[in-house]
Amino acid sequence: MGIYIIEDDETMIEILEDLIEDHEMGEVVGSSTDPSEALLQVPALRPDIIMIDFLMPGKDGAQLVRELKEAGCTSKFIMVSQVSSKDMIGKAYDAGIEFFISKPINLIEVKSILNTVTQQIKNERTVAQLRNLFMSEIGLGDGKDAVSGAPAVRSTAEKTPAAAVRQGGTEESAEDEFTRNVEQILVRIGMAGEKGSADIVRVCTYLNKKGISMRRENVRNICSKLSDAPKSMEQRMRRAVQTALTNLAHLGIEDFMNDTFTEYSSTLFLFEEVRAEMDYVRGKRPYGGKVSLKKFIESLMIQAERPIN
Repeated sequence: MGIYIIEDDETMIEILEDLIEDHEMGEVVGSSTDPSEALLQVPALRPDIIMIDFLMPGKDGAQLVRELKEAGCTSKFIMVSQVSSKDMIGKAYDAGIEFFISKPINLIEVKSILNTVTQQIKNERTVAQLRNLFMSEIGLGDGKDAVSGAPAVRSTAEKTPAAAVRQGGTEESAEDEFTRNVEQILVRIGMAGEKGSADIVRVCTYLNKKGISMRRENVRNICSKLSDAPKSMEQRMRRAVQTALTNLAHLGIEDFMNDTFTEYSSTLFLFEEVRAEMDYVRGKRPYGGKVSLKKFIESLMIQAERPIN
């Protein structure tokens, strides 16, 4: 998740950045000590989450939240402040704050709240993606994404030039079809909006083009061939796959016979890990299922070689 920090204390910004990135709670995409500067930067950066101080010179956090929302900002807001007045806290919630973190901050509280907000965003996106997929399949809908209001992608082929039919009316190549199938599967399991999904498509396309089996490869080695920051690339992919696991778990809980769930819960993942994630979502166990990035990529490539219904 992309996080933007608005805080008049630069030291506090540094502390939050270190906590967030060291503990892999998200990616800090920007920060500012000036509310006016934040009003200009946020629309361009489009962060998923904004952490904002309440007491700032010239403009308080609640007022800034209102102005950002009026400007069309759809980020989730978390207030970070030492304010204890019930009236002031109420003012913040009225402005659109989702959660409140009290100063001095501590790792446990920051991690808990960010995880909660992150899961909330993922759930909303999953519902939106499934809704758009369903609406496009039956030929209905207004062409807008249910969360952001942006034009919805009707199909993976429309979104990706590599998957488009080549000019001159010739059929797409097997390589293009493979890439299109990979992307379509990622859409179906609700992870197309994750940053790591683009990395997964690159890896699958690279392996397919070179005729390399993932069974004989190391994920980090493949990432090092495709990125100058292989560790970051691997982490993005792992987080995206974890999102897919959670999405499938939610689908299974809602409808055990759901086509997407039955098709991918035992192919892209070990079913016992999907079951563990379902139990975790239900609150029946303290931790969820584990993901194997190598198995996911290997299985995804096998699925992408088959016709997608």
